[in-house]
Amino acid sequence: MFDANELCYTTPMGNAVCGDSRELLGKLPDGSVNLIMTSPPFALQRKKAYGNESQDDYVEWLMEFGKAAWPKLAQDGSLVIDIGGAYQRGKPVRSLYPYEVLLGFCKVLGYRLAEEFFWHNPSKLPSPIEWVNKRKLRAKDSVNTVWWFSKDDYPKADISRVLVPYSDRMKKLLADPDGFYTPKKRPSGHDIGKSFATDNGGAIPPNLLSIPNSESNSSYQRGCKVVGISCHPARFPEKLPEFFINFLTDPGDLVLDIFAGSNTTGSVAERLNRRWLAFEQDRDYVAASTFRFSEGFAADSDFESIHRDILAGIPTVIRDRSAQMQMVLKEEPTKYRTKRSR
Repeated sequence: MFDANELCYTTPMGNAVCGDSRELLGKLPDGSVNLIMTSPPFALQRKKAYGNESQDDYVEWLMEFGKAAWPKLAQDGSLVIDIGGAYQRGKPVRSLYPYEVLLGFCKVLGYRLAEEFFWHNPSKLPSPIEWVNKRKLRAKDSVNTVWWFSKDDYPKADISRVLVPYSDRMKKLLADPDGFYTPKKRPSGHDIGKSFATDNGGAIPPNLLSIPNSESNSSYQRGCKVVGISCHPARFPEKLPEFFINFLTDPGDLVLDIFAGSNTTGSVAERLNRRWLAFEQDRDYVAASTFRFSEGFAADSDFESIHRDILAGIPTVIRDRSAQMQMVLKEEPTKYRTKRSR
């Protein structure tokens, strides 16, 4: 499926591939991907080390990826895009580019907006400095929009797989329903019946996801330190893709990240028993992303060796030592299989 110079490493559940996602998507069978979970470079005013398009060109640029992704998604598949906001150059006025992306994907490419989510990062530092710290004209920007797109009106989804713990008050109500509420129609028009006191194992989560981005002691960071390189500067926390992978896919489904970076999505998919593909055009980032699968690395030299091999263009198999499994690519559509090593 992928050329030898593109395929960088495989794990028991997935494959990391180096190249332009627009081209790599063309090599996938139509309808083979259940979820694309990604965070593209944002349209910021300052150029970043990982590369980012200008606000003027951003929407058309990102829509090229959306167009290439459409036929590869299963009919009940989803495309989830984490996209941060920005200010217009030189003034405290917000850019509309996240919403222009939304309209372009829906009105031009034909995607449905299944639901809008918002990721709140409570650990984010105040920014931008000019408008927040210096002139104190704006609140800190700590919320990203997360667009959940689908091809169909009814994409695969099960909210019961991402329930959150009940509040203390709800726990008391469940323990003694008669003492806490009387079934009746509320002033809001909601008709609260006896079934409201049913314990469903947790509460339905809101579309505001409060997840701190404060990774500080991961295997990925350790590996970067060992080989003497900087970590990817724009990593999202594991709990963000974890929420959508659990919510929108089943075990064994295929999850793809088309802007993989440090491959947070792939490592979470592996842990959740989903097949995964990671597309990233920067080989340095692909090489470092192997550190997320370093549970079986015995010494610092293991980090150095695998990083060196990836940079040299040598495809690498990362085995799960406990199961002694390895991933083998098949040429048949949509299928990847595992086999035991002998």
